[in-house]
Order: sequence, then C-alpha cells, then structure tokens
Amino acid sequence: MTEGLMPAQGIAAGRKLAAGEYGFDDVDAQDSYETAGVTVTEAHVVGFAGLSGDLFDVHMDDQFAREAGFPGRIAHGLLGLALADGLKTRCKVHLKGIATLSWNWSFRAPLMIGDRIHVRITIKAKRATKRSDRGIVTLGMEVINQDGVVVQDGESLLLMRAGTPEVTA
Repeated sequence: MTEGLMPAQGIAAGRKLAAGEYGFDDVDAQDSYETAGVTVTEAHVVGFAGLSGDLFDVHMDDQFAREAGFPGRIAHGLLGLALADGLKTRCKVHLKGIATLSWNWSFRAPLMIGDRIHVRITIKAKRATKRSDRGIVTLGMEVINQDGVVVQDGESLLLMRAGTPEVTA
C-alpha cells in the first residue's frame, strides 16, 4: 500500500464496477474493473518513437531485437504505460479524475507489435484531502496481453472529484 494511504472504507468492498461515472466517495478498496482492449500497431511504435525521440534499436530494428533475444521489435515500455492510461481514461467505467499525481510502474514482459492489451484496475486505497470535494485513490493497474500475461503493472495516484455515481445500463 502506498505510504500515507489507508484502506478505503464505506461502500461494500470488492465490487466489479458497472459502466458509469464514479466520484471519490463512490469507490472503495478492492473495487475493480477491466477496460476494453487495443492492439499495439506498427503505427503506435513508430509514432511514439518520433514523439519521444526514443529510436533505440530494439524498437526500430528487427534484426537487433532478434539478436537481443526477442521474437522481433518490441514496443516502448512507456508506450504501454501511455496506452494503459488511455484505456483507463476512455473506459465505460469512468472515474471523476482531476489529475494523475504519480506512477510507480514495472515492465514485466515485452510488449510486442500485434499484442492486444487491456487493463485490470483495482482501487487499492483512498484518502481524503483538505478539501471535501476531492480525494486521492491509489489505482493498482495490470496491463494484460491476449495470452493472459501481465506485461506491465504498477500503481498510480489519482486525484478525484467527490460525487454520486451515475450508473448506465
């Protein structure tokens, strides 16, 4: 658990969240949901290389990647993190986020061009702030490929607005 954060209390723990919008007061520790998926493409990798300036050979050169022990070029780790955050943001379960405060992230296995990934998100902890209209949650996130392998995981602190859930069918 992130230092200074206590386990969430209130609403029944461990729910699988339904589609809808959730504020800080509407989630509890162990509540979870999964995002839709996205396939990592050549365009993602080349575009991210151009945007970030990370043209390292393992991302751009198949022969180099194979000689390094990979089946082919691998996607940038930070591209995987960016895609995970994008999947979270556009998910049908929408957290009333204000700002991401931090990331603690691990790269567990190579993210390959052609992999289809989705994200499993669990509320790990929450704490109130000085302002009653917001709070901070710790999100546990696992990026899972089409074979069920966790390729990346970690935690993120999200500053959220308070509010009542608006659940849709």
